[in-house]
Amino acid sequence: APVVSKTGSKVDGEMAMTPQLQFISACNVGDVGRVRAEFDGANADVFLSSLDWTRGGDDGAAVVTRAPGRLDVMGGIADYSGSLVLQLPLREGCFAALRRRTGGAEGLGALHVTSRATDGAGRGESINVPLESLVCSNGEGELVPISWEQWASLKSTWSAEQQWAAYVVGGLLVLMHEGHITPVRARPAGKECCLGDPTLLIGREQVEIVLQSAVPEGKGVSSSAAVEVASLSAFAHGFGVQTLIDDARELALCAQRVENKAVGAPCGVMDQMASATGQSGQLMALVCQPATVEGHMPLPAHLRLWGIDSGVRHSVGGADYGSVRTAAFMGRTLLSRTRASGPLSYAIHVTPSELDSGLINCLPEQLRGSDFLASEAQGHGDSATRIDAARTYAVRACVRHPIMENWRVQLFSQLLAAPPSTRQLQTLGELMFQSHASYSLVGLGSDATDDLVRRVRNVGEARGLYGAKITGGGSGGTVCILTDDSEQAAAAVREIAREYGELHLGGVPARLFEGSSPGAAQFGALRLEG
Repeated sequence: APVVSKTGSKVDGEMAMTPQLQFISACNVGDVGRVRAEFDGANADVFLSSLDWTRGGDDGAAVVTRAPGRLDVMGGIADYSGSLVLQLPLREGCFAALRRRTGGAEGLGALHVTSRATDGAGRGESINVPLESLVCSNGEGELVPISWEQWASLKSTWSAEQQWAAYVVGGLLVLMHEGHITPVRARPAGKECCLGDPTLLIGREQVEIVLQSAVPEGKGVSSSAAVEVASLSAFAHGFGVQTLIDDARELALCAQRVENKAVGAPCGVMDQMASATGQSGQLMALVCQPATVEGHMPLPAHLRLWGIDSGVRHSVGGADYGSVRTAAFMGRTLLSRTRASGPLSYAIHVTPSELDSGLINCLPEQLRGSDFLASEAQGHGDSATRIDAARTYAVRACVRHPIMENWRVQLFSQLLAAPPSTRQLQTLGELMFQSHASYSLVGLGSDATDDLVRRVRNVGEARGLYGAKITGGGSGGTVCILTDDSEQAAAAVREIAREYGELHLGGVPARLFEGSSPGAAQFGALRLEG
């Protein structure tokens, strides 16, 4: 029977999965009981047993990785302005299994991507990408990855249902661009494809990756980051990219580059850091300058965090998110020109008191893109967004939000460590309500999330509900709720989900997010052999 073991030493226990493959754990999960306790909620057994591979790759091996979604507790869109953010890795996650084989005639090498995700619309089940389409010659007989302009042209040939695969295929391309994976035409005689080999045999190699995600799309809980981090982790273990295996921060930053360059979404690094470095049941405290984890804060036993899905789809690739980010960087540029102490690396280096003592006056409430470009020849300093000359940007509100949000998060973080009290919960909740209101002021609120927050406020602390806010990129998605740890509070949250669903979702209760699970680094990788 298949057994679970840590690398180099077997431990007792069995796990249901494909009988022909042995399950050898290289992750930091200890024993079988802990594997089941931590990952059954994310369907680890189900995923492993569903693989229809009767063997691994040429070396008989395959690798399995996992990365969770995240609940944005505080910070949200202030990440790209350098703020402190607090993020909870969710129980829901994305699994990725990878194997490498040599097969077929020369020229038929391919990356085979299969998604078994059941949540979300517009996602195709599988796509096969010829490896030849991802490389070209540098004119000196060497293979190099295609340019990002050529990648955009390649993606344009895919159907709408296949666009999701950019989060995965783009990861392979980024790893080639950064020199971690080397495309080759030939290997030494007798050398097979094997896990850990950094070369990719373009003409004949078959790289297969299977994904299964329980993180729903468009809900503001980082479904894309979970896919990016899980698949990048699989590529890292599959091709021996030790930098990404050893350093979760580098894994997250690489995943952000996938989203920025390969997908074209101007996200910050918060989501990928939570998915890569998160620890179960703890808030990741991240200073986004660009990505320093200050620590992981265990949730106090007397409070709970929940997420309720509003049913309104969210996307960081949307125009609203992009324009708010653009306006924030335009405002940072204007502040840098005016501030006596010189240029700003991050907008949040301006304190709320500095802003309100006069700096706010250098920020127009509205500014047309063409007027900014005429006065600022160097642009706004953000490579992830472009200024639309014909668009008008709400510069003042979009800069004020991250500056104030950073201080709200700082206070929230300090209060979490304070002795338990009703006043502590009330203040934490008020900070969340303030953050929610600020999202609306920059144009990233929504009627649906406003309704959920209003319901939480109306129920209130009489039943143990203290605060709520929109999360992530806003404009819909999920609302984070703070409660005490009482049964009446849990019942009140479920009642809100039920009543909201009856009114807005055709009678189906709104989806609840509760619980947590490890990030990709804490999970590690599972090696399958057989």
